[in-house]
Amino acid sequence: MPGAGTVRENGPVTNAPAVDRLRAWISSVAVPTGPLPRPTTRNYVFDVLLALVVTVGTVDYAIEHGDDVSYKVVFGVVHPVGPPQPGNVIGAVLVAFLASASLALRRRYPLAVLWAVLILTLPAPTESPRLTFYACVIAAYSAAAYSPYRPPALATLAATVLTVAVFRDSALPAVPHQYVPLIVLVPLIVAANGLRTWKIRTDEGRAQVSALERERAEALRRAVEHERSRIARELHDVVTHHVSVMTIQAGAARKVMATAPDQAQEALLAVEAGGRAAMTELRHVMGLLTMGGPDPADLAPQPGLDQLDALVARVRDTGVSVSSTVTGEPRPLPSGVELAAYRVVQEALTNTVKHAAGGSASVTVDYGVDHLRVEVVDTGGRPGPGAATGNGHGLIGLRERLAVYGGTLEARKRLSGGYRVTASIPLQVPLEAP
Repeated sequence: MPGAGTVRENGPVTNAPAVDRLRAWISSVAVPTGPLPRPTTRNYVFDVLLALVVTVGTVDYAIEHGDDVSYKVVFGVVHPVGPPQPGNVIGAVLVAFLASASLALRRRYPLAVLWAVLILTLPAPTESPRLTFYACVIAAYSAAAYSPYRPPALATLAATVLTVAVFRDSALPAVPHQYVPLIVLVPLIVAANGLRTWKIRTDEGRAQVSALERERAEALRRAVEHERSRIARELHDVVTHHVSVMTIQAGAARKVMATAPDQAQEALLAVEAGGRAAMTELRHVMGLLTMGGPDPADLAPQPGLDQLDALVARVRDTGVSVSSTVTGEPRPLPSGVELAAYRVVQEALTNTVKHAAGGSASVTVDYGVDHLRVEVVDTGGRPGPGAATGNGHGLIGLRERLAVYGGTLEARKRLSGGYRVTASIPLQVPLEAP
């Protein structure tokens, strides 16, 4: 019976786990560990010029010293054979040209270029190491720097070192004296240019970071200002309405306190109720500003259109006759839209109490198909006690609040006297059931 881990299929036994591990290792080696190189046009131009310079130098050397060794071509590969024969430079020129010209693709195919140069190094004669040595050094650097296939690249680099320095009995090329200054100066120039480029990019990066920090600080400042404006509008809506109603009720209680104590008591109860309502809404607004504020469960929710009757009742208690009409089919709306509509009615009725004492007002809420229309109309009257405290910020805040939802606000005097405030807020058209 075959042992565990073996498979027999009408033939010899095969160690399946070992084969699978070998395939998995080969697959992992063939998978790139980084992005494939994408040289730019500038990179290609530089590589072509580099390959041209190396090609000219090595071909010139091959022409000058290629007659020291004989070559033959076998299966497309050039091999040195026999004793040196003068005048045989074709093989040397061919090896030098192919090895150097392949450097033009050293960034796009770094590992393939190294393999090609390494293969061309094998038939090169040991007496002429300059034919492929420079191309081999550049190709090895390119494979180490750009190849995304790290395991094959490292293995090929090790093979290149062994081939050039150990297995081949050849001396490394000596550098002519006239090229020594170039060998010293060129790396220094390249290093200095690289350092300068790195410094410029670092400065640009710091400048970008500073600009981003300034933009973030400016955005934060604008957000703070916007939030302050929103909170100011909210406080204005809450405080102005309730305090105006409380002022009217307190004044009425003072006038009738001696002659009609029961009426004065009712007015004072209305003042107390208005004060409690104001404190509830103030706690809600202030709870948004403090981390350690009251428990949100203890705060009343933001008012909506379902609380218009209570708002109208409070205004009636001040002595202003207010009627309320709802047209269309009432339906649930976004809380922000309902709050905006509620604030429009609240601000308009507050202005009526302050500027049209003794008059009457009507509130109309129209649920349209694609819009919500809110209108408050008053008949005008005499200025109330709080008329001198108005600054026009209420209507400005309402316009900004409505603009968030694409709504508009119109506030103008009527020819027959009084004031008309109309708000229109677009709504999403509900989908019909199939």
